[in-house]
Order: sequence, then C-alpha cells, then structure tokens
Amino acid sequence: MTRRREVLKFVALGGSGLALKPYAAHAQICTAEIDPLPTTSPATTPFVSPLYILPKAQPVSKLYPPPIPANHQLYNQYPPKKFYNFEITEFPWQFHPQLPKSLVWGYQGSSPGPMIVARYGEPILVRMNNKLPANHSGFATPSITTHLHNMHAAAESDGFPDDYVDSGYYHDHHYANFPAGNDWREMLATLWYHDHMDDYTAANVYKGLYGSYILYNEFDSGDEHDPNPNAFHLPSGDYDVPLLLMDRAFDSNGELYLDIFNTDGVLGDKMTVNGIVTPYFQVEPRKYRLRFVNSCPSRFLTLQFDNVQPVVLSSDGNLLPEPYSPTNIPLAMAQRVDVIVDFSQVPFGSSVTLTNILYQISGRGPEIPIQYMNPGDPVMRFDVVKTLRKPDLSVIPATMIPLPEIDPNSVRRHRLFEFDYFNGSWLINDKVYDKDRVDAAPLMNSAEIWTLRNMGTGWSHPIHIHMEEHRILRRNGQPIQPGSNDYGRKDVVWLGPKDEIQIFMQFRDFQGHYVMHCHNIVHEDHAMMIRWDSVANEFDDSDQGND
Repeated sequence: MTRRREVLKFVALGGSGLALKPYAAHAQICTAEIDPLPTTSPATTPFVSPLYILPKAQPVSKLYPPPIPANHQLYNQYPPKKFYNFEITEFPWQFHPQLPKSLVWGYQGSSPGPMIVARYGEPILVRMNNKLPANHSGFATPSITTHLHNMHAAAESDGFPDDYVDSGYYHDHHYANFPAGNDWREMLATLWYHDHMDDYTAANVYKGLYGSYILYNEFDSGDEHDPNPNAFHLPSGDYDVPLLLMDRAFDSNGELYLDIFNTDGVLGDKMTVNGIVTPYFQVEPRKYRLRFVNSCPSRFLTLQFDNVQPVVLSSDGNLLPEPYSPTNIPLAMAQRVDVIVDFSQVPFGSSVTLTNILYQISGRGPEIPIQYMNPGDPVMRFDVVKTLRKPDLSVIPATMIPLPEIDPNSVRRHRLFEFDYFNGSWLINDKVYDKDRVDAAPLMNSAEIWTLRNMGTGWSHPIHIHMEEHRILRRNGQPIQPGSNDYGRKDVVWLGPKDEIQIFMQFRDFQGHYVMHCHNIVHEDHAMMIRWDSVANEFDDSDQGND
C-alpha cells in the first residue's frame, strides 16, 4: 500500500488531517481544501472568454548539464536534433473572468503546457525541470513524472509512475520519434503529455500538468500547401488547433477545487477547453483541423456539433485508413480524435456550438444504459466572423494510413486481465498495484493477445497501455467494424460494465518497465494499475495472466 492510500485509510478511520505533515512531500494534505464540495460551482456566463491558443514550444541551443547518452536506449542511433528545457512552476491562472484567479501548475508558465511540434525522423530531448514549491500544501504533490501519452518511447523516458523527481531536480526524456517497428503504418499524429505521479496523477493533472504534442510526417506533413504529391494537405498552421477538454469544479470562493477523498471518480460542473471555461473561438469560413483530447479525470464524453457535420480523421493518436462522418463523437478519458469541420458551410456571422450530450452523474462512469442529454452541456462555441485571409487549399483525403496486418503466427501468449473493485481499492486480477511486482513480461519482438474483462456492473474503465498501441479484435465476441470508436490502432479501450475485449499487442524496440492502468485517473491512483516489463530474454511469468 502506498503512502497516499495509507493516509486516506488513516483519515477514514478517524485520524486527524493535522497529523499528516510527517509524511513525505507528496503525501501532504491541506485540510482547508477538503471541505465538502458545494452543490454547484459559482455561476459563470458561457462563451465570454476567447479560446486560449497553446503557445508553440521553442527549442534551446543546448542544455546544461548536458544529457547523458548512456542513460537512454537508442540515443546514439537517434541522437536528438532539438532540445527543450521546460520549467514546471506554480502561477495564477484565470479560468473565467467571473472567477478569481487560482494557483495552478504548468509548463513554461502555461496550463495546458506549450504545444511541442515534432516530426518523424527528428529525435528530440525534453528536460523537465521541477521548480514547484517544495513545501506545497493542498491537493497535488510537488513530486512529478511526465508521461508522453501514446508515444513509442523507451522505459526511462516513458514517465513510469514511480520514476519521479522531487522539487529542485530534473529528468531528461528522449523521444526518438520513429514509428513502432519502423513501420510507417504505425505513425502517430496527436499525442499529449501529462503528469503520472504514483497516487497523485489525478491531482497533478487536475492542477494543470498536461499539454499537447503533435507529430508530423511526409504524409501528414503539417502543410496544406506541401508540393509533395504524397502529402494529405490537411488544414495546417492557424487552422490546426489542439483542444484539451477537462471538467473542473470550483469552491464557494471560486477557486479550483478537488475532492481528494473521492475514490469513485471526480466530476466537475464546468468544462474547460485549453484551460478556459466554455470559451468562444473566432474562425474563418474554411476547413479547420480540430484535435480533441479528453483530458478529464473521470468524465466520459460524447461530443456533438449543433449544425455542422464533422469528418473524423483519427482513432486515438493516429490517422485512420479512411475518414468517416458520425453524428456524434464518443471519447473515453485520454482518448483523442482529430476532426475536420468546414465552417464555409455555416452562414457568415453565425455560430456553431459544441456540446457534450453524454449523461453522467457518477465518477464511476456513465449511466447504464447510456443516456443522452438534449440539449447537451456547453463545451465551446465557434463564431464564423473572421474574413477568409486566403483561399482554403486544404482537402479531406479519401484514404490515409492503412492498418498493419495482424500475423496470428506471431502470437506467443494469451493473457487475461480482470478489472474489479473491493474494499475501497480498484483491482486488476484481484491485486492492487505494486511497483516492484511484474505482472506480465512479454518478450520483445513477439505478439500477444490480451483479454480485458470488466467484472463490474455499475462502472466503466478506459484502459490505457503504455509504449505500444494495440488493435481491438473483438468486443463481447463481435468483430470490430470501420466507423466505430474501436476501429483502428488504439491506446485506450473504453471498457463498459461487463464488457470483454480482446486486443492484439506487439512489443518492439525498447526494454524496461511500463504500466497498464485505468485512465479514470482516480481509479489509477487507487491501485487499478499493473506493471509489465518488455524483456529481451525468457522470464518465468507463468503465474501472471493466462496461457
């Protein structure tokens, strides 16, 4: 049992919050921030603040002390061509003009953090400098570890929950930026980075430690004017916009609030987009690429535009074989979707409202059976009021990235993972997370089929597996069809009540320790996580999972 869970058990048994001070810095709790949540946050008017456009991260010429190549797998094979030096600090943030500023945490003075724009074939190194207040009190901890979600990265750069650094220290992350197995069909597009501190992921991300990472390649080149005939010519530049969604709650004083004793999942009553409560975004009458990230701690989403038809390009972090046009877009926590919206089809001077129509009142997941709201809760508004600056040369391609073949002969193992709840802990195979226990040890350059089974009838889990993407083979015995949220290469599975899902996994390029966990990050913080190791040699893990 980790320190935070020991603390919560102690308080639940009647211990005083004032006795928590002797614990390490990442186990401090301020009693002033754990008052009961008011029925609702203070009232705010929607669509009065402009969308915060994430700044683009700027590289530095060098780092001091210099990185140590021996600390990183494949460093000499993929030496960094760019270096970034991020400072993680505390600063005031204005979520809405009708709310007072709240102290948040972020990267380079931004929350969400700057957008890192990278390219395949251009390795980078990002140094994360922890300059948070070491004596911090309140929810969140000044110990951090940064996970680049969906990245094919070496273990030492992946953000393992227990590879953390305290205030005053830094950690270097080497991102080689090559596709898994060097297969161009495994290239990624929309990623995001966030804190992954053991026991404190929810608190640290909610406090502001999240940001955007974009990967381009010769096809998805980031240039709608690209003369390369192989380029997709998707909307680019100012028309390619990351949108990180997170619901939040505010106390009676209007300051950011988190119920740290909630083990089911936390829900806010105000949606923020790029850190702003229900903003508006002024757009030109042309096509835009919108990169949605569900960065909510515990809220599932179903997004709906009120009078335009979006075109879906991606499934999680990668482009699909072909786009499709749904009526709404379901997103579990940590899932992403890139869409194209053509605002030239909207009368000039009018608006398009984006809402979340999924009904959810419990942190454990949506109501079952799924229910939709009409009208939905407002997320943001797009105002078609800007003059078209130049002709729109972007296109919606008919085809994009084909799916890699699945080779059944490469499957070495079958494993079963059951997700359950007992006595205040969220469990996988009847166990709570232990950083020193290896629950699976797949062999490098092999493949496995994992069965993910939800044992609960009243909760849902978005299951995320680090380092390698997977393909969903079957949901409840039925094969996956194009145009569904399960289609394509995935890194997050929406595991509903009593769902059973089979996935095909491969393990390539890197060795070391990784995790699989529920991305309801409150569940993750309360032990719904396993450690798995990618190994180069046979390892006796016959007691883990099923053959």
